[in-house]
Amino acid sequence: MTKEDELHWLALLLIPGLGTRKVGQLIANFRTPQAIFRASRDELEASGLSGSAAQSIASGCTFEDAVDQQQKMLETGAALIPLIDSRYPSLLKKIYDPPNALFARGRVELLQSVMLGVVGTRRPTPYGIAATERLSPDLAQAGLTIVSGMARGIDTAAHKSTLAIGGDTIAVLGCGVDLVYPAENRKLASEIAEKGLVLSEFPMSAPAYPQNFPIRNRIISGMSVGVLVVEGAQYSGSAITARLAIEHEREVFAVPGSIISKASWGPNLLIKQGAKLVQEWSDVTAELPAETRRALLAKAEARLGQIPLETQDKDGENQPELGHASRVLMTRLTPDVPTHVDELMESFDTLTSSEIVAALFELEMLGLIRQLPGKNFVKVW
Repeated sequence: MTKEDELHWLALLLIPGLGTRKVGQLIANFRTPQAIFRASRDELEASGLSGSAAQSIASGCTFEDAVDQQQKMLETGAALIPLIDSRYPSLLKKIYDPPNALFARGRVELLQSVMLGVVGTRRPTPYGIAATERLSPDLAQAGLTIVSGMARGIDTAAHKSTLAIGGDTIAVLGCGVDLVYPAENRKLASEIAEKGLVLSEFPMSAPAYPQNFPIRNRIISGMSVGVLVVEGAQYSGSAITARLAIEHEREVFAVPGSIISKASWGPNLLIKQGAKLVQEWSDVTAELPAETRRALLAKAEARLGQIPLETQDKDGENQPELGHASRVLMTRLTPDVPTHVDELMESFDTLTSSEIVAALFELEMLGLIRQLPGKNFVKVW
């Protein structure tokens, strides 16, 4: 796509009052944005446009803003991927209202990979974080590209844990790809843009309005082979994404949770309604078509030589040598229920407070436990 083509696409996308489907109809009728802008007002109105929209196109009033958009894309290294571009995700094209173009920063080739949406609440429990940090890297090592929304909570955990093992991840934003929301994820956004892909259908510098996020969610489900819901309330954003996945005829997966935890109401209800219960990564891949599984296997085999072997396996073998106090604490801590440091000190008469603090520090440095706010600790699953 030439710079002139890109400029015409941007000018078309910026026409006020034109929705996604109307732009798609114009492209279907006129084939290219250039042809749309060359059309007369009568021809445009005959295509179903209102008089004001036809006048806006005929006047070319959005080209100045399009030049500004193009400059911002140049400054941030963003690319425009129109619906007719061969790099546009094939699955996303098939939904009812696919975005007419995507703004992308990073490894655009990931749009051709096999993607899985991982979504959940912005206020996760330690169990939800632990489940996400176990499943996302395993699924990435199986060859899937992890797609999420870079929101607080489960989304952030999915992206971070995938990047930590060198996996592929895509963040779909509810704002322009040159902005970061929430602001606390600025470092994460930069890392994803470098090692993965940041994606949005909203123009450069578009603010993160609340109404943008449900719109964003249809991209996560639309370009993924399925959606995995870790935690979320019954009417949460993750539940909306799961519903969209059903509408898009995608697989829906859910991690079961406690029946007394509101954070688990969403996924538990999805399981009751027929979503696949997920305990390990193979529960997801087993539901995928044979051709997709073969593609994932080839990708995973290609990655084997690039990923260092873990120093500790999931069965606890080959663990680093731990001191007595550290071994004792490991028997007390769990992945799903935080334990306060004061409670630990009261639990062991044979250990002094200084030994417990030193052991907690050692375990945290080894990545075997994690400290939560308020001096609470959980075992890393």
